[in-house]
Amino acid sequence: MLVTWPYRRRGSFLEAFDPRARLLAALSLMLSTLFFWDVRVLAGLWGLALLYFRLNRLTWRETRRAWLFTGFVAFVFVFITFLTGRGGFEVYQTERLLARLVLPISLFGWTPAIPITVERLFFALSQMCRMGTVITAAILIPYTLDPSQYGVVFRGLGLPDKIAYAMDLAFRFIPTLGRDAMQTMDAQRARGYELENVRGGPIAQIRRLAPLVVPVTLHALMAAEDIIDAMDLRAFGVGRRTWLTELRFQRHDFLLLGLSAALFFGSMAAAALGFGRFWTP
Repeated sequence: MLVTWPYRRRGSFLEAFDPRARLLAALSLMLSTLFFWDVRVLAGLWGLALLYFRLNRLTWRETRRAWLFTGFVAFVFVFITFLTGRGGFEVYQTERLLARLVLPISLFGWTPAIPITVERLFFALSQMCRMGTVITAAILIPYTLDPSQYGVVFRGLGLPDKIAYAMDLAFRFIPTLGRDAMQTMDAQRARGYELENVRGGPIAQIRRLAPLVVPVTLHALMAAEDIIDAMDLRAFGVGRRTWLTELRFQRHDFLLLGLSAALFFGSMAAAALGFGRFWTP
């Protein structure tokens, strides 16, 4: 059985807007970050995304796991880029040295040293602001979109029925996989398997995680096969299908769509005019 993200109505005035308009507004925030490297502009976009997040009345408590996971991945990516300096070679050509961090180790007579420059520092800040905007807007989608309207929303955006239903199943797959993993973990613990005492090298750890990974993977494949069989028995994809819910844009939805389009195309025009390029003080 498929489960969904922990959606609930929060009494926000944005819930009166069409979910397609809210989804496109979040996408416009994500895409607008692609045109800039100026940390001041990206910080403003991140602030706008956080304001949109707050207006939806989402709380840290219910979105904490999503923030911690995505934030950790973003921090690791930015930190590695800062150490190597590889990501900024196409953005800036010269670097101004602030300090040189010499590591207290020696490899065959070579002592690693990490140069800390102004350009690397501000490029890392720009990356963090860009990823922060994308993460904030992405978290909004599963927590503010009614699961019963997933397929209707994507179909209403002009996607074919098959793709709309595939997107519906994809949004439900992640929480379902998490539910199955927790159930399998509890079942293995009841049988005396100690997941906390996984020791040894990488190969040994992978082998000891097999009692958890194998059942979850097999159950996911079997569930996918059951869904495929059920859709085939109902002749899904033979002709154009109808949806139980019908969405219609209202006047305030067009206003939100207009603001989203103005943000996206305004960012594109500003970037074309040379505004928002990489900046350092």
